[in-house]
Amino acid sequence: MRRRRLKKHPAELEVTAFINLIVVLVPFLLSTAVFSKLSVMELALPAATAPGLEQLKAEDLQLEIVLRADALEVGDRIGGLIQRIPAVDKAPDGKVLLALLQTIKQKFPEEVQASLLAESDTPYEHIVKVMDVSREAQFPEIAVGDAPVRKPK
Repeated sequence: MRRRRLKKHPAELEVTAFINLIVVLVPFLLSTAVFSKLSVMELALPAATAPGLEQLKAEDLQLEIVLRADALEVGDRIGGLIQRIPAVDKAPDGKVLLALLQTIKQKFPEEVQASLLAESDTPYEHIVKVMDVSREAQFPEIAVGDAPVRKPK
């Protein structure tokens, strides 16, 4: 007896519904995604103590910018105060600071480090402004720390 076999056709995948879902989901997800620019600035803390005086040469500079509410105090950690720049409208005077830092850079062209020491109640914008001016004056390696406490008069 002859057996009759049915011809089986291979099953077809129906992906139309899935493609429709993807077509709707992709633009929705892209439009709701948050694109943000993340920038990282590497900072270093200033040294706890200065190296011994016998190790330093006369050409060495350890630039320190002390940011206070009423003025900027630019100095050398070893040599002392270079110049005190009074604040303008309760903000650091960026133009005078830039001119001073450019003068220092001409005298010490190899120096790229500076320490920025700010009082605890200093506005963030003032710190960023001084850092930007320092970078503009070719002092890109900026260490941030706390300003020394003023001695009562």
